[in-house]
Amino acid sequence: MDIIKIIGIGLIALIIIIILRQYRPEFAIYISLIAGALILLLVMDKFSGIISLLNRLASKTDINNQFLLILLKITGIAFLTEFAVSICKDSGEAAIATKIDIGGKVIIIGRSVPIVSALLE
Repeated sequence: MDIIKIIGIGLIALIIIIILRQYRPEFAIYISLIAGALILLLVMDKFSGIISLLNRLASKTDINNQFLLILLKITGIAFLTEFAVSICKDSGEAAIATKIDIGGKVIIIGRSVPIVSALLE
């Protein structure tokens, strides 16, 4: 069960970060980054399975593959933006996190314009 691995990595990283903050607080962010990267790698395997499933479903229906590709890109942008925002907030940089969040939302809106225009037509 992958969720057990993900929770385990998160909890171990949390314990290490709590201990490190007492003695070497500057290294806590590195542990957070490493844990986030490991969890992201575990999730990417599942994400590729989801993409292949969506491609099979799209080929069986009359859905334009370009729309599916746009939706996958939007989902990726949302995940990466949230990951970066969380890292910034963990580092105490809430102002930068807010700007990254706004930037991600603007990019998502820009990427969704073809789908919205196709729906309106």
